[in-house]
Amino acid sequence: MYENYYGLTSKPFQLTPDPSFFFGSKWHKRAMSYLQYGLSQAEGFIVITGDIGTGKTTIANSLLDDMQENIVAAQIVTPKLSPDELVKMVASKFNVPVKGSTKSDILTDLEAFLMGLHQQGKRALLLVDEAQNLPLETIEELRMLSNFQAGGKPLLQSFLLGQEELQPILRAPNMEQFRQRIVASCHLAPLTDAECQGYIEYRMQHAGWDGRALFSADAYDRIFQFTHGIPRKINTLMDRILLFGFLEELQTFDEEAVENVIKEVSEEMFLPEKQAQTQAKAKGILDAATEDGQIKDVEYYKTMLTELVDALDNAISQKIKLTRYIDRLLQKKYKTYVRLKSDD
Repeated sequence: MYENYYGLTSKPFQLTPDPSFFFGSKWHKRAMSYLQYGLSQAEGFIVITGDIGTGKTTIANSLLDDMQENIVAAQIVTPKLSPDELVKMVASKFNVPVKGSTKSDILTDLEAFLMGLHQQGKRALLLVDEAQNLPLETIEELRMLSNFQAGGKPLLQSFLLGQEELQPILRAPNMEQFRQRIVASCHLAPLTDAECQGYIEYRMQHAGWDGRALFSADAYDRIFQFTHGIPRKINTLMDRILLFGFLEELQTFDEEAVENVIKEVSEEMFLPEKQAQTQAKAKGILDAATEDGQIKDVEYYKTMLTELVDALDNAISQKIKLTRYIDRLLQKKYKTYVRLKSDD
């Protein structure tokens, strides 16, 4: 919608991970280097962790996009799979039949498939996304799958991508054998303020932006402050900023323009500070309900209820704001239609 207005050929801030928009920050370049190093080693596990929205899946897609021809890759996004369910999913991702087969049969067929790849001069790679959801025994099953070998080399190599919670899982005492097979690991940090600006400009240029000044320095600073340098949050905010600019017919964005958008989307993208405090209290309410065996004062719970009601009121208010936003968009389109008709 706003693409033509700003001279773009595509949407620069879509939420769907697109390897062609990969931006190499310091930590993203390091993570990609670890993945490429792991591929060159053709053995062991590579572990990449990072907070929600920091770009783990984008890195995985970029790796798959540049995959060597002799590597057959499969990617799974894991719910809480049992060991048996994992084996079935891995086999099915490599097109090994699983219907009506026992686990023993599936493992036999999977090994035969992997051996067939080896005989063709190929090897298999498994990317496990959201790996923090896997129970310990299922991660151990992954290690067991790496025992399929030929000529002293594993027939299946796995990369694990997960949120920060994956790290303490792998540090568990009974995961020692798995840890010994990790050849490299990396944690993705959010972008710095300078990287945040570079990220925005890179994606804009990739979408056809001509490089003319569009955002003030203060506008970039405010975007970084609000998103904390998390790429997915930057994408969401920037998409709304450009839409706002189109509706308001802005040629440039200063801090005030960015702040106007932040006020509209803050309750959609982030918890207001007071609401965040409320949810933190709610999360710990069961643990904090008693103190030295005594039930807390009733006022504690009355305050909690009041704050939760306030949060609900805020959500309703935001829905009204969004409705008004859509009305403005429709009015804009109608005015454009009338102008075009009059030109005819």
